[in-house]
This record gives sequence, structure tokens and C-alpha cells, in this order.
Amino acid sequence: MPIHDTSASDTSTGYPRKPQILARESVARSRLFHIETLDLRFSNGEERQFERLTGADRGAVMIIAMPDPEHVLLIREYAAGFEDYVLTLPKGLVDPGEDMLTAANRELMEECGFGAHCIEPLVELSLAPNYMRHRMQVLMATDLYPMRLSGDEPEPLIVETHAIEELPALLLREDFHEARAIAALYIARDKLREEKRNSAMDLL
Repeated sequence: MPIHDTSASDTSTGYPRKPQILARESVARSRLFHIETLDLRFSNGEERQFERLTGADRGAVMIIAMPDPEHVLLIREYAAGFEDYVLTLPKGLVDPGEDMLTAANRELMEECGFGAHCIEPLVELSLAPNYMRHRMQVLMATDLYPMRLSGDEPEPLIVETHAIEELPALLLREDFHEARAIAALYIARDKLREEKRNSAMDLL
């Protein structure tokens, strides 16, 4: 059934208006994923069909958990997409009825065996936006305390502690390549550096 997109462009930007959605069709659906096609007409009259992967739109969180001001917790978990173990940050979906802070603390307890007295939002990241409607909320967790919750992982996760200033060395590892985790860690590192600079200036 045709769907009409009446959104207009912001004339102050000079960008073309968004393509008109002529039709959309569900192609396949699984427990986690929904694939649909979009028939689009661009502002210059060209028409194309795009495929995209959507999810439950429940939201997802990724946690930068710092047991001290210089170190971060990473987990080793099996990644079915690569058929191998990868090193990454703890993360997971927001459960129904949760906000992102509660979800982040729960995932941290399930995957790392720690809770956090302080959790603050850091940045929102997307992955392959041409094909996915998926956003990840990255949060920083500090003032940690031991707390283990049972999660849905098929096996215990290995938790490693790494210095956040040693990111270049981490990038040399074959098992550390998830773009969202890399971006999140660099953003967190720069935030911490800025806070240290500001603290030093306050002492002058």
C-alpha cells in the first residue's frame, strides 16, 4: 500500500528534501530481526528500492565500566557473525519497563559481575545506518561494587581490565575490532582527558 512522506526539507540548509516513501513491504521476520523493502522517490525524480534491517526498537546500551580512573572493563564473548571470540564492551537490549540507566547497570551486573553507583550517558552511536535502524546508547559507569546477576549468556564471560590510554595497543589485537566499542572508548578517553585538564586548570 503506498505511503506518502510529507516531510519538507529545511530550506536554510540547502539540502534536498528527504525521499518520498512510495511503499514498504515486509520481506522476512525472525525472533530478533525484521527485513523490509522501501520504494523511494528522490527529490530529483529517481526511484530506488532499499532494504533495511529493523528490530524491536527497545533500545540498547553499551557500558564503559571503570573500576578506577585509568582502567576499563572489557569482555570476551562469542560472536556468531564472525564465528569466533571477540573483545568488546558489555552491552545489551533495554528490557520492557527499564530506562537506559537501569538497563546499563543490569547488563554490567550480568556480564561483568559489578554494579555502579554512578552511571551517566556519554554518546549515542549507530551502526551501518544505510541498512539498519539501530541506535546504541553508550554510558559511563564508575564507583563500581561487586554484584552478580544471572543473565542469558550461554557460558561465563571472561572479563579483562585494560588501561584506557592503551587503545592503540588494543587496536593491534585481532580480536578487538567492533567499531562501536572502539568509538565509545576513544570518546570516553577524550572526555577523561578534558576533565583532567580542567581540574589542573582549576588548581592554578
